[in-house]
Parts: sequence; structure tokens; C-alpha cells
Amino acid sequence: MADSKPTTILVVDDEVELMKALCDALTGHDFAATGVSDPHEALALLQPGRFHLLLSDLMMPSMNGIQLMKAALEVDPELVAIIMTGHGTVPTAIEALKAGAYDYLLKPFKFQTILPTLQRGLELQRLRRENLRLRRYVESLSFESSRYTMIGSSPAMKHVTTLIEKVAPTDATVLVRGPSGAGKELVARALHYNSTRRDKPLVTVNCAALQETLLESELFGHEKGAFTGATQAKPGLFAIAEGGTLFIDEIAEMSATMQAKLLRVLENGHYRRVGGTQEQYADVRIITATNKPLEEEQKAGRFREDLFYRLNVFSITLPPLKDRKDDIPALVAHLLTTRLLGKEPYSVTPEAMQALMDYNWPGNIRELANVLERAQILADHQQIQPKDLPDSLTTRTSDLPPVTSPRSDSISRPPSSPLSLRDTERHQVQQALETAAGNKVRAARLLGVSRRALY
Repeated sequence: MADSKPTTILVVDDEVELMKALCDALTGHDFAATGVSDPHEALALLQPGRFHLLLSDLMMPSMNGIQLMKAALEVDPELVAIIMTGHGTVPTAIEALKAGAYDYLLKPFKFQTILPTLQRGLELQRLRRENLRLRRYVESLSFESSRYTMIGSSPAMKHVTTLIEKVAPTDATVLVRGPSGAGKELVARALHYNSTRRDKPLVTVNCAALQETLLESELFGHEKGAFTGATQAKPGLFAIAEGGTLFIDEIAEMSATMQAKLLRVLENGHYRRVGGTQEQYADVRIITATNKPLEEEQKAGRFREDLFYRLNVFSITLPPLKDRKDDIPALVAHLLTTRLLGKEPYSVTPEAMQALMDYNWPGNIRELANVLERAQILADHQQIQPKDLPDSLTTRTSDLPPVTSPRSDSISRPPSSPLSLRDTERHQVQQALETAAGNKVRAARLLGVSRRALY
């Protein structure tokens, strides 16, 4: 998005007539130019974000252009500096560029010849600001807090924690496995925030949420005019995650074409934006996750064998909640603290806790969190009782109709005993979730409804 305010340029040159002539020429080309002849006066005018460009002479009596530029960049690191000099030697150019200058201009020059340099500098400044804005946005969604702490002391979770501690400090690619809702993104967060990249962004993308063309643009970015609606160039998530970590969720849903392009990045770090010809390089750690057995996907021809081996450098498998029920009390206490509705904490009666322990949780921790949020809304006097829990948790197994294997025309045979429509619907949804191993997208397909309708 273009800046709403006019392009502002600070011109500094001790040759007053040249400085004024340059400011007049810039103003005639719709720039907002401010000119001063004293570098110290220029520094007094500088504020973060006030100027887009600094156009400074090199040789000035009280302070040279490189000294001014260094001081200016300390005030506003986003400022793009261009040095003007009548002493155009290779050492001078190298010194200016090393000090942080975007470019340098040789005097004397015609104004028309320097316009392309100014435009390129402005584009660089725009991209810097856009990149910073996107980084801040991503980091605001990905910050580490107690809400995302991994909870559990069961043997299975202790094993997961040990693996995280060993692999987090490395740059190894990690494949996180586990059923939907088990906390795979929490593992990715733990890996990132315990790595040497913790001060850089953690960026997340879900392959199942985007079509192939959108996913490519989201990951790699696109050039202006690459497709209808691409009114300007856009950096991809690889660029936004530069120096940090990119977490790619539901990797098994990625198309064959995208798998090939991801493989190239994993092999040598290179990629191209959509519609672009220039090679880009990504310094990013890759963490992927899936709730599908990739070995079976590979054998079925839906997942590249070479990509599987590149992703499976180090594998961490999260157990389903039904296999770590000893962790449920600790998880409940954690969720009631970090996802508290209102100001006063809630407690859980022993009967309600037993119901939570007895349930098999096909939706895993995500389902547990949703159940507790609902229970807090319904609870009286800050105490969660069995009546505040969904019927599926408090109905005994013996009260439910018998479970049968799914058939092509239905999930299960209609219950023989007369039940309410709500009970029948609940039974069908439960059966679909169990058949789909907790995968809600697959369960929705089995039921012939959308995922939103399933929820």
C-alpha cells in the first residue's frame, strides 16, 4: 500500500545555491523537499518516519556526509541515504556503501539522470516498511506466553519434552506428527522459542486452508502483475520469516507441484516469487506437521518420497489425549487459568473431573479447551459441575446405542431404541469423528456436511 503522505526528502549541501536548485527541482516532481546547508541543523530536523530519503553531500566543513548519514540512521534506521560527491573514487564509494548508504551520485549531474536512483531508493524504503509491518503483525500473533506452555507429566509427554530439548538448539528440520487438536503448533512454538532463532519471527501457514495458487503466493510472494489483482509486489512468508522459523501445518495437504517447489527450498534455500525471474534466498528453519501417516501417503503416490526424507530429519510424535489421561487434571487447571472467562477463577467438582477423565476426546486438547470454555459460560458460582458439560461426556457408554462399522450409505445403522433427534445427531457425529480418527475435515465429508456445519 502506498504511503498516504507525500514523499519527503532531506537535502543537505553546504553549497547553498546547489541545495536550493535541487530542492526546487524535487518540488517540481511532486516531492516534498527540505533543504539545509548545515549537517547539525539536518540532524535537529530528523525524527523517525519524518523523511523517506536523505540526499547529502560528501565533503562539508563541519561534518562530512558519511558521518551525517551514520548519525541519521541511528535516529531513523528506515531512512534511505544517498551520498552526493564530486570526489568519485572507488574507495569513497566503498566507504559510503559500507557505512549504510543505498547509493552515491557523482557531481555534476543532470536532475533527470538521478530520478531512477531516487525511485529505487524509495521502493527499497517502502519494502523495508512493509516488511517491518508484516513482521510485527506476524509476531503479534506468534508471541510466546504461558498460554502456549506444554503441559503434562505422563511418560509420553516427558518423552516429547526430551526430544524438544535435544533438537530445539539445532537448525534441523522437524516433522511433528499427531492427531488433530493434540498440540502440534505448541511443539513448533517450543522448538522456536528454545532455539537460537527465538528473537526472529515464528510464522505459521496451514496448507489445508489455502488453494494451491494462493499457497504459492503466500509462501514465496509475488511480483506486481503476476496475476489479476496483484497490483504491487508482495513478500512471501519465507521472506517474512527470514532468520526465524516457518511452521507449515497439514503438510500432507500440499499439492504435488508445491511439494516440488518446497523441496527446492529445503535443498538449497532458493526460490522465486510468483511471476518473478530473480532467485531469492531464504535463511529459515522449517518445521512441518501432519495428522496423516506420510509413509502411507508416500506409498499411495500422494506425497513425494524425496520430500518426505527431507522433512523427516527429526520426528516428534504427539500422543492423542486418550493415551495420556493422567495429564487431564493438569491440562484443566492450565486451561482454566489461561482461558479464563471473567475475573474469578473456576473450579471443577470431582464428579465433573471424573467425566472429563472418562471421555476419550476424539478432538484432543482443542476439544477439551472448547468444552471448558462452554462450561465456564454455563457454570453457577464459579464451579463446573457435570450438568455444565456436553451430553456426550456425561452419558454413560451403556446408555448409547451399539457402535457398528461404517457402511457406504451411512456412518452407522440407526439406533434401535427411540432417541431424540439431538441424541441421534450426537451419535452420528461421534461415530464420524471416531471413524475419521478425530480428523474433522474427513468426518464432515463422511457426514456429507461442511466443516462449519460439523462444529
